Amino acid sequence: MPPQRLTNYILFTHNNSPRQVGHLDHATSTITPLSLPSGTPLTSLYQVIEASDILSSSALPLPSALPLSSVQILPPFPERDVLAVGKNYLSHAAEFNRSGFDASDTVDRPSHPVIFTKRSTSIIPHGDEVLLHPEFTSTADYEGEVGVIIGRAGFRVSEADAWDHVWGYTIINDITARERQRDHKQFYLGKSPDTFCPMGPIAVPKEDLPETLTLKTHVNGQLRQEATTKDLIFSIPHLIATLSAATTLRPGDVIATGTPAGVGIGLTPPVYLKPNDTISISISGLGTLTNKIASPATVNPTLSRMSSSSSFTLTNASRTLNATTSLTQINSKPLSYQTHGSGSTNIIFVHGLGGTKDFFTPLTSSLATSAKLHVYDFEGQGLSPTHPLSVISIPSLVSDLSGIFSLAEVTPDAPAVLVGHSMGSLIAIQFALQNPSLVSKLILIGPPPSPLPEPAANALLAAAAQARSGGMSAVVNDAVAAGVSEHTRTTNPLATTAVRLSLLGQDPEGYAKASSALASFTEPLELEKLTVETLVVSGGEDVISPPAVGEEYGRRIGNAKSAVLPNVGHWHLIEDPNGVAEALKGFL
Repeated sequence: MPPQRLTNYILFTHNNSPRQVGHLDHATSTITPLSLPSGTPLTSLYQVIEASDILSSSALPLPSALPLSSVQILPPFPERDVLAVGKNYLSHAAEFNRSGFDASDTVDRPSHPVIFTKRSTSIIPHGDEVLLHPEFTSTADYEGEVGVIIGRAGFRVSEADAWDHVWGYTIINDITARERQRDHKQFYLGKSPDTFCPMGPIAVPKEDLPETLTLKTHVNGQLRQEATTKDLIFSIPHLIATLSAATTLRPGDVIATGTPAGVGIGLTPPVYLKPNDTISISISGLGTLTNKIASPATVNPTLSRMSSSSSFTLTNASRTLNATTSLTQINSKPLSYQTHGSGSTNIIFVHGLGGTKDFFTPLTSSLATSAKLHVYDFEGQGLSPTHPLSVISIPSLVSDLSGIFSLAEVTPDAPAVLVGHSMGSLIAIQFALQNPSLVSKLILIGPPPSPLPEPAANALLAAAAQARSGGMSAVVNDAVAAGVSEHTRTTNPLATTAVRLSLLGQDPEGYAKASSALASFTEPLELEKLTVETLVVSGGEDVISPPAVGEEYGRRIGNAKSAVLPNVGHWHLIEDPNGVAEALKGFL
């Protein structure tokens, strides 16, 4: 007997993880997360449809199954309005016509399919509660329906070819406000209230289901509806031909094919849904879609869900699974932050443009035995994402550094050593000026001129534009040529490669925003107001921040020492880690 295909596709989240697609085992009530043959996890049913040829043998199961009770089930296709069909079972068409709520026709059997849509905001998953909206309707009714899922785009699809465009099926409860359906003549308003479209819990390819599907609806355990797809007035191929006559159907479109007799308005007297009612719709091979009617006091979750949704996505978030792992909320931003070592002294490091917290590894590996070290990627760099609406500036980065100090529990009684490299030096200086009691010592490695000369600022803005238009490969060669000394480039290819990798590993948009922030920082540094003991380290061949700039910093800061590393450019710790360590040794 061939192994079971893992095609009971269910969309879910687990422990606030990103959305996943899994296989629901009805017998064990477990979900097996699924991936593509490449190993990439599946995250939407739209992906499943697009990759259906690749997944024809089966998706790959990921290592462990999850208890169904431990996940949050999501509707399989929540993003689009549902294409729906009314009066498509003769028995229901007759009961609907007799009910007094049918304003669409005067005969039982329609001459053409009755087509309407259910708004996507009405879609909810299996298990969620349905709101009755008593201020809107007093005649809420259930409708169990077979949902047909389109698998191939189609325009003017013939009935003969229609099955080639069907991917599979799901279950839909087409809940309806009957008086709104009647009074507005067109069905849309009565069909689209928030939560009026339960869908799921699974979607299954047609190849894994019987040719004829049987639908049963129970309300509070009582059988109300029972029919098969053979009872449809207009067949599924006919519906597809009708819907695609002048409209292109898309993969992932869902067609609610109509409901059979047995709805509440067909009973004598009519019975409408009320709080605590439970509606369960079962379809052969698709399991059961169950939803309960909410109490009147239940808050509508749709508004908050829609209000929290955004058309923007975090830049550089894919490296941390859409900012869900390995990040710390600092100053209301998700930043990559780590601590190393232990001791009574806190040392906090701020990297520069194109760098990451790992730039300081040659230092942190030796200092971790005597101090508690704090490293982080500032916004948009390394593993830290940035939101498109967030404007990165030196003041914003100083504010984020303040969040690091708070997290490190630095106080005036136990101030921290602050280390900045390049652009990070400007951030460190501004923080020390604003918070002198929190900084015991200040180390500036390659601080840039302040304010930047106009040619340097223009070069940064040009690099930002290049990164946005051509990616990091468009800027890396110039950045390496300017930032790495000729001595390092000719004698230490490993160090040169490390700089290239640091730059190429940056997100282009994050790099561009940081470049613009540095170029736009025109506020003169009030170095004379710094009273903290300071060490300024310069590279002897640094053309970005040459030794003369370091000497200027040393002269203007009253309590400063300077050190120059021969044959070193702007990437001091990569080009000469031992030299930097030696310069810091006596100072620390």
